[in-house]
Amino acid sequence: MPKKKAEAAATIKIKLVRSLIGRKANQIATARSLGLNKVGKVVLQPDNAATRGKIETIRHLVEVVE
Repeated sequence: MPKKKAEAAATIKIKLVRSLIGRKANQIATARSLGLNKVGKVVLQPDNAATRGKIETIRHLVEVVE
């Protein structure tokens, strides 16, 4: 049985702290693509340029823990 690879890349913990109601469609889509759908939900995402760009789009709605 092969061994699982150790997680080499760092992760970011992202928490949705403000509601998506009344937000622009691109902001809602960005939050959903990160896996955020309810206020208070916390997800782990890889720390890379794509994720950082998504966070920048909705920075006023989320809280980031590195």
